[in-house]
Amino acid sequence: MATYYNREPADIMAEFGTCEDGLTAAKVAENKEKYGENKLYEKKKRSLISIFAGQFKDLLVIILIIAALISTVTGNVESTVVIIAVLILNAILGTVQTVKAEKSLESLKKLSSPEAKVIRDGKHLIIDAAELVTGDIVILEAGDVIPGDGRLFESHSLKTNESAMTGESESAEKSIGIINEEKVALGDQDNMVFSGSLVTYGRGRAVITGVGRSTELGRIADLMNDTTERKTPLQITMDNFSKKLSIGIMIICVIVFALSLYRDMAIADALLFAVALAVAAIPEALASIITISLAIGTSRMADENAIIKQLEAVEGLGCVSIICSDKTGTLTQNKMTEEYESSTEGAETDLHLASILCNDTNIVDGETTGDPTETALVDYYMKSHPDYEQVKREYSRRSELPFDSDRKLMSTLHHINGKYVMYTKGAIDVILSRASNLSEGGKEAISGENYRLSNEGLRVLGFAKREFDDIKSLEMDDENDLQYLGLMAEMDPPREESAQAVQDCRNAGIKPIMITGDHKITASAIARRIGLMQEGDLAFTGPEIDEMSDDELNEKLEHISVYARVSPDNKIRIVKAWQDKGHIVAMTGDGVNDGPALKSADVGVAMGITGTEVAKDSASMILTDDNFATIIKSVLNGRNIYANIKNAIKFLLSGNAAGILAVLYASLMGLPMPFTAVQLLFINLITDSLPALAISMEPSNPHLIKDKPRPRDESVIDKPTLREVSITGILIAVASMTAFYIGLGAGPSGSYGLPADAAVNFGAVTASTMAFSTLCLARLWHGFNCRGREGIFKLGLFTNLYTIGAFLLGALLLHMLLLFPVLSKAFNVAMLNPHLLGWVWGLSFAPTLIIQIYKAIKFRNEDKEDKAV
Repeated sequence: MATYYNREPADIMAEFGTCEDGLTAAKVAENKEKYGENKLYEKKKRSLISIFAGQFKDLLVIILIIAALISTVTGNVESTVVIIAVLILNAILGTVQTVKAEKSLESLKKLSSPEAKVIRDGKHLIIDAAELVTGDIVILEAGDVIPGDGRLFESHSLKTNESAMTGESESAEKSIGIINEEKVALGDQDNMVFSGSLVTYGRGRAVITGVGRSTELGRIADLMNDTTERKTPLQITMDNFSKKLSIGIMIICVIVFALSLYRDMAIADALLFAVALAVAAIPEALASIITISLAIGTSRMADENAIIKQLEAVEGLGCVSIICSDKTGTLTQNKMTEEYESSTEGAETDLHLASILCNDTNIVDGETTGDPTETALVDYYMKSHPDYEQVKREYSRRSELPFDSDRKLMSTLHHINGKYVMYTKGAIDVILSRASNLSEGGKEAISGENYRLSNEGLRVLGFAKREFDDIKSLEMDDENDLQYLGLMAEMDPPREESAQAVQDCRNAGIKPIMITGDHKITASAIARRIGLMQEGDLAFTGPEIDEMSDDELNEKLEHISVYARVSPDNKIRIVKAWQDKGHIVAMTGDGVNDGPALKSADVGVAMGITGTEVAKDSASMILTDDNFATIIKSVLNGRNIYANIKNAIKFLLSGNAAGILAVLYASLMGLPMPFTAVQLLFINLITDSLPALAISMEPSNPHLIKDKPRPRDESVIDKPTLREVSITGILIAVASMTAFYIGLGAGPSGSYGLPADAAVNFGAVTASTMAFSTLCLARLWHGFNCRGREGIFKLGLFTNLYTIGAFLLGALLLHMLLLFPVLSKAFNVAMLNPHLLGWVWGLSFAPTLIIQIYKAIKFRNEDKEDKAV
């Protein structure tokens, strides 16, 4: 993009074929054709139907669809209905999550002014902003939204609010002089105005240098279109897990189908059983459990001032290792306060009067309004002086010289104690150069004090006065021969909780980084105050980053804690540099300029109070209190949610593994099938979903914040988890098949008076019922094991009542099948006598007893090791 801040306005006008009288009608048409219209580009969005259809692309879902088709062909309507219902429910949930708003560009358009004041053919016109073209001469006045990027050639105390572009809320003072540098940060381009900014003070004229996509706003829109949202670590690992699981399930089902045919089972029955086994093996409840777990997390986080727009972002927060935070309002209070003052001998009263009289602050409903620098002066005065309103009335303003960015001064005239007094405030160096009551040594001392305060991140203002016997109005020459009164230093102080939040970050293995549009000195000072910048850490500006190659940036990346005066491109580059190193990056922001980086980050965090709509639409999470400390709380929530999801996955897989192992064993040993297709569906719906959902409700464990962030590529099913799932699956399978053998041996004794020729068949039904009941109850018991790493008594039996409720409800439903003849017949189960029911309960509890004893021994030894350390 061409630069215009280092060129004369006349040269720019010549380039675009215009002058101070504006474009001709012919030139307007020519420039529109050559440079484009004042419109932003927007990509075509996916339709609701295509988003819904996209939910069925997962490999596990495809297997289930095939299973539903086979169930239909083989006449198993119940299985078909259950499978289709689960798939549609998951697709609806996925669509609701996905239809989140690509509203960013719409919000960008709202920033554009509906009208523009231009000069064309020497006439002042008001046109629709969409009709603005490059080369137009625009008139800017307080309250106007700037319709395009432009180079100023006339400025009368012009100030613009560029917070949407730079992230800094303080109005930028504008000038018309050339900036003789090659690369200047956006916030330092004082002779330029930018589309979407607001004129807050003064007036001016500019030649338009860019419209539509050629503006800084348009460039951000293009960046947002080109930026794709990254999948969270959980999404990535679940995609990989789904592929591996699908392949394994298909292999097992083919083996079971072949063994069934080998044992002379009818093809339709063999196919139906293989399909039922696939349905039982696939944890289709997992998608719903993950969604519900994330939804529960969002509800908890909403109570802690964090609104989650994308459910996946909750889990992503749990493994964040880098937090790129804005400064203003996030780490600081977003309110200037007086930090320091120094006055000459006997001038303290005059200094305080100057601070409130040479000041444009207004009081509205008891609140100070106006420029933050000036309101801070009034707030400070009012803390110890109740006479503010009286002083303002008694010493009313008689004349003024408004602030001008060229002379860097503001002066006001007042009648005080029979004399006319001019109070002046402005830049210390300018005040000192015009002061007549100081020696050269005194000026050097004050300059040194100014340098020290500025390096501490404070904004320093100098104050002076001049007395007149008689004067009606002020002129520029009156701002000479001043009496220096003193200085006041202000800053936007850190939030009280910021230092602790930064320390919590480090304890959690997270590196906090400040990325701000403010000056490097100010940003570094704040960063040092809160502990974000430590010994050996570096600070760089956007232009300095631009000068670095990717290799140079990567070499210094881990030592840089502060980035100042950054552009949208800088922010994306910083985020991607950390991501290329394998880190999960959270990025905070509130301005339009933050939109692309918020989208490219793993977790985009927008400010709810000060944030623009563009930032909020681009982010996956919004802080309603704009507080950095809230992010740390959200990280703990994210880690807890991931732990609960992982525990739910372990529960589902271990139960499914037990069922598969039991079926494989029966097939290999030539035994009757231990479960029917409809029993497998019951197991899937009742003993899978209820306990898994209860596990996802496990309360937060505060010790999780001390863990290090997990790597992006860490699988949710790592080797320890796979080993645990396998051992548990074997234990439950052994218990189920032991019950199966007991059921086979029950024979006629459990036949309840059936004829002798039905004894063999009834033995198989009893065995199947025993295995089915034991598997159901064993999985329900196993829900307690999967609540956490520790044993149930260390976690607290009653700290998660949902697990108790899930167990009782599941056991009740199982016994309804066993005790009510209508249900027994529908699910092909035998009614067991108390003796056999006792075996079911005992065998089903055995795996949990073994696991709990193991956990008690393991964690007792770990506690001893911790105490020894």
